[in-house]
Amino acid sequence: MTDRSQPHQVQVHPQLRYDPGYKGQQKGPSASKVLAVVTLLPVGGGLLALAGLTLVGTLIGLAITTPLFFIFSPVLVPAAFVLGLAVVAVLASGAFGLTGLTSLSWVLQYLRQVTQAIPEQLDQAKKRMQDMAGYGGQKTKEVGQEIQKKGA
Repeated sequence: MTDRSQPHQVQVHPQLRYDPGYKGQQKGPSASKVLAVVTLLPVGGGLLALAGLTLVGTLIGLAITTPLFFIFSPVLVPAAFVLGLAVVAVLASGAFGLTGLTSLSWVLQYLRQVTQAIPEQLDQAKKRMQDMAGYGGQKTKEVGQEIQKKGA
């Protein structure tokens, strides 16, 4: 039998994993990455500078115009209110006009369908009346014959 009192030794062997992007030892960034950084760095810096100039211009303009808004607010507030009401009125007018045109279009389409269906309905009604008249005449004839049989 085996002696289990001795500890087992485990040997670990490093395994190489498959990496499709691995191309051996890379010595630095590729040419396309360098080109991307070289072209995008000035563009990004320029856009960042424009953003800063825009922010500074906005703050200066706000600092200059804020006192003017307070001075002219008795005129500007009612003017803005009237302008807002005018915009709402124009939009409401357009909405009402569009709703009216849509309603009229629907009514005209409905009337066209009804007027096209009326001759067919009249023909069907005439046929039903003729059938009912024929049925009534047949029943009258049958009732008359019944009466004659009972009377004779």
